Amino acid sequence: MPQFHMTECIRKTKEKMPLSEAEIQAMIAGITDGTIPDYQTAAWLMAVCLNGLTDRETAALTAAMRDSGQVMHWDFPGGTVADKHSTGGVGDKTTLILAPIVAACGVYMPKMSGRGLGHTGGTIDKLESIPGLTTALDPAEFLSLVERVGCAVAMQTGNLAPADKKLYALRDVTETVNSIPLICASIMSKKLATGADHIILDVKVGSGAFMKHDADAAELARLMRAAAKASGKNCAAILTDMDIPLGRCIGNALEVREAIELLRGDLGSPLGRLCTVLAAELLKMAQTGSSEDCIKIAEEAVRSGRALQRFAQMIEGQHGDPRVTEDLSRLPQAKCSRVLCAEADGYISAMQSEEIGRACVLLGAGRLTKADVIDPGAGVVLAAEYGDAVRKGDPLLTMYAATEAQLDEAAQKLRAAVTISAEKPAEKPLIHRMFTD
Repeated sequence: MPQFHMTECIRKTKEKMPLSEAEIQAMIAGITDGTIPDYQTAAWLMAVCLNGLTDRETAALTAAMRDSGQVMHWDFPGGTVADKHSTGGVGDKTTLILAPIVAACGVYMPKMSGRGLGHTGGTIDKLESIPGLTTALDPAEFLSLVERVGCAVAMQTGNLAPADKKLYALRDVTETVNSIPLICASIMSKKLATGADHIILDVKVGSGAFMKHDADAAELARLMRAAAKASGKNCAAILTDMDIPLGRCIGNALEVREAIELLRGDLGSPLGRLCTVLAAELLKMAQTGSSEDCIKIAEEAVRSGRALQRFAQMIEGQHGDPRVTEDLSRLPQAKCSRVLCAEADGYISAMQSEEIGRACVLLGAGRLTKADVIDPGAGVVLAAEYGDAVRKGDPLLTMYAATEAQLDEAAQKLRAAVTISAEKPAEKPLIHRMFTD
């Protein structure tokens, strides 16, 4: 190809002229090895944020970012490999439930996850609330555990899509995070680098999600599926509600507790039904059966106890205490707690998930900076949910923290996040749309 010039890429994107695949590959190589200065990369990111990219450019950008580091290849005997990604939310512990269900059904699920930052929780933080458990597994240990148990959840290695790490750091400080093509490339470059055959995307939409509107969430889902297809991967997407928290527990050990309770057989909740749908879709992609058959297979994996057994085996394989699956009191407990009660009769008409998530950070369940230390026992357990009728003095939720001062601070935010109205609100479906082949 002709000699590469970053200024030409900036000019083209600024003038809405598509870049070639070779130009995108050269650009990502230069960003990764540092030969392209940050100020030029930031200029191009702003041009993308303002003018967008074509589908072809987005797929090429995703592939180039994927290939900027290690691309994993799995060779497990007699099975296919599945992966799942959630775009982040409050109370989202689906990975803890989904991975053992899928593994119990004969599909391998080696999962790379991250920590939480801001109002959203992270799967790694949740798992590390289990006494002794580590997510820093070396590759051989990770591979051996997945072969033996069918699933493992490890901290994402820095060797996966290093271009994304550099690009995201710049996007974060240049107000270019809010670009659907850039979000797609960031997410899918890492997902595709993990080498799964089948990917399910849980795209959150609502007040507590990055995507506030269905149209934007649907466009992100479409682009991510197109990028996966361009790389020869099976990919489905589900748009799920994040106006209200997912499940009753928000906080690390509290969410592990709720996941274990569900794996003990409590599939009737909205969280349980969502995890069943996610598992069934992955099983269907792995050619296990029809949608109806796969729902039954996933439910049976839970009812029989096999999914919970896989979770215990995974915990033990990651050096944690598997007895937490039998005795929830072995999970970390907060030093202080307080019940927040309704101040009026009526119906719960809003539970602003982002504000509830931010209150949990104040309680110690999250971090505002990467250096902050998490209290694994901190968080909130909801006693009432959206749409429930309550009377003055009824418990709304229980707060857990290390100090009374943290409870005082979070109580104000939580009180403002829950709205009680005279009339019963309209039902709010958890699953908005499904994008499947």
